[in-house]
Amino acid sequence: MTLEQYLQAAPKAELHIHLEGAIQPATVLALAQRNKIALPVETEEELRQRFTYRDFDHFIETFVMVTRCLKTREDYEQIVYELGAEMARQNVRYAEVTVTPSTHYLFGVPHDVYFAGMQRGRAGVQADYNVEINWIFNIVRKWVDSTRTRPMADYVTSVAIEGKDDGVVALGLAGTEAGAPPEPFASWFVRARSAGLHSVPHAGEMAGPESTWGAIFALEAERIAHGVRAVEDPTLVDYLVQHRIPLDITPTSNICLGVYPTYAAHPLRQLYEAGVSITVSTDDPPLFETTLNKEVALLSTHFGLDVSAIDKILLNGIRCSFLPETHRQEMEEAFGAELAALKRNML
Repeated sequence: MTLEQYLQAAPKAELHIHLEGAIQPATVLALAQRNKIALPVETEEELRQRFTYRDFDHFIETFVMVTRCLKTREDYEQIVYELGAEMARQNVRYAEVTVTPSTHYLFGVPHDVYFAGMQRGRAGVQADYNVEINWIFNIVRKWVDSTRTRPMADYVTSVAIEGKDDGVVALGLAGTEAGAPPEPFASWFVRARSAGLHSVPHAGEMAGPESTWGAIFALEAERIAHGVRAVEDPTLVDYLVQHRIPLDITPTSNICLGVYPTYAAHPLRQLYEAGVSITVSTDDPPLFETTLNKEVALLSTHFGLDVSAIDKILLNGIRCSFLPETHRQEMEEAFGAELAALKRNML
C-alpha cells in the first residue's frame, strides 16, 4: 500500500470549511432552477470557469452568487446532507462548519428556515454516516453598505448564542480584511464568549500580522482561521507557540486567492517546524476545486512532511476542536488507534 492510500484512509477532522462554499456545482445549478434564480452560467463547466479569481472581492462575488440560490428548509437540509456524504467518503469524522447567517437573512431567508434545514441535514449526516458536525457562525466584517455592519453583527451574535445548545460552538469573523481590522468587533466577541461560545476569527490572510495580533488581543481568539501571514512576524510566531493558539490552514485556498503564488512559497512547513499547532482544511472546496484528501496529500507531496508529522496534523483536527473535553479525548484516542492500525496494515 502507498502513502497516498494511507492518507486517504486516515480518519480526519475539518475545522475550516464554509457551508455556502461547499455546495457542489451540480447542486448550485439544481437549486437555482428549483428556486428560479437567474445565474450568469448554464452548465457545470461554465460555473467551474468562474472559479478562477481576479482577487478576493471577485471570490466573494462568486460565493454570494452561490448563496443566493438557497431559499427553503429543504435546500439547507440538502446541502448539509450532501456535505456530510462527501466528508464520509473522505473519512472525515468531525467538522466545525462555518456559516454566515446575516447573508441568508438579508436574502430573505429567516433563521427558523435556514437553521431548521441545517439541523435536519446535520441529524441525517450523524445517523447515516456517523459524521459529527458543529457550527461556527460568522460575522461579516465589512459590508458594501456600512450601515449594515452593526445590526448584522448583533443579529449573528444573537442567533449564535441562541444556537449554542444546538451545535453552535463558536463565533467567527470573516470577509474582506482591508479596512476592517478585528478591534471594532470586540464587544460582540465579549458577548459571545460570556455566553459560552468560543472565538475563531479569520485573520492574517489578506492582511498581515497586525490582523492576527488584533484577533488575539481584541477578540481573544482561541484559534485563527488562516493566520498564515504570522510568518512575517517572528514575535507573533513565538506567541502562537507559547500560547498554543492553533492556525486552521487552507493551502489551496491561499494559492487560488493569491496570498502565495505557489505551494513552494507557502509557509505551512515553516510554521509547523517553528512549533505552531496547525490543522489543514479546504475552506470552500468546490470553489477552489479541492478536497480534504487533496489538502492532506499536499502535506507529503508539496510540503515534504513525513508520516509522523502528518499524523500529528491530522490529530490536531481533534485536539484543536471545540468538542467537550471528554468527547474530544475519546475521539483523539480513537483516531490514534485507527492511524496505528492503518500503518500496520498499509505501510
